[in-house]
Amino acid sequence: MHSLNTHPLIKKYIQNNNFGKHLDLNFSIVKPGVALYVCDIQQKHLATPHAAHGGLIAVLFDSCMGVGALSLVCSSAKIVSTLEMKISFLRAVKPGEKIIVKSNCLKRGNNILHMEANMYNEEDIILAKSSGTFNAFPKEKGGY
Repeated sequence: MHSLNTHPLIKKYIQNNNFGKHLDLNFSIVKPGVALYVCDIQQKHLATPHAAHGGLIAVLFDSCMGVGALSLVCSSAKIVSTLEMKISFLRAVKPGEKIIVKSNCLKRGNNILHMEANMYNEEDIILAKSSGTFNAFPKEKGGY
């Protein structure tokens, strides 16, 4: 586990992220820019009896890329917000599956970060891909 997992802004993000808690989402920071989310697909995550809701997939990608971006800027007393995001759904995410989402930074500017993430199941089969653009700004503006 990387020391960024215990950074004060990361800890405050965890404390304040009620939506992530509601969905039972957990993450770790592997290294700056690389976050890892793991989620066991439960009944409350389903859109149909056989597949997770696309909104859950979007939340996982937004969260994973956002935490990856946050891990790059938190030492500068900045937080991030999503400017845009794209998702390619490749396979259905099934009930009972454990899914893993991993982010990566493609390009970092002064305030704009371009991120990507991939979603896999336990058999290492890719389920979806995403890219997103994030804005970094002073933590006070975000209430931290």
